[in-house]
Amino acid sequence: MASMSEQLQRIFELYRQEVRPDPVSLGDVAAWAMQKGLYKPQVKDVIKIFCDDMARSLRQEKRVDAQGREYRAKHCIKKIIEGKQLVLWADIDSAPRGFMKESFQNRRRAIIGDCHQLKQDVDHYNDINPDTQPIQLVLDFTDDVAELEASNRRPSDDEAA
Repeated sequence: MASMSEQLQRIFELYRQEVRPDPVSLGDVAAWAMQKGLYKPQVKDVIKIFCDDMARSLRQEKRVDAQGREYRAKHCIKKIIEGKQLVLWADIDSAPRGFMKESFQNRRRAIIGDCHQLKQDVDHYNDINPDTQPIQLVLDFTDDVAELEASNRRPSDDEAA
């Protein structure tokens, strides 16, 4: 039996074949798939939707510290507990150091993975389009991070006065 991911990929391809191959909103694909009976959410799907929505919400919660830095309030790690993979969430201001270290390491690995995939995608695109100017990709973010830090600095009460 195909995995859920493979089933969803097939639904997307079927939509492209039967409806249109143009770029499309996944909401349109979902409505079409449900109307055709290709996708029927189960209770576990509804729970997953809630968890995904909650995770997205928690990732968006920001605070500002005494130095004026905006920081993410909630962080997570994946743990296998009793043979089941769980995502555990904590507040940065009260989480144990080990939890936060693991969360930061996981996020760094995810960024590296995203950069690797982006490079693969850009290299592929450039290879299949040899008659166009290659798209350049810079993966050193030092200057970008410094610019964001500079633009996000908030003036203190003394500077604002």
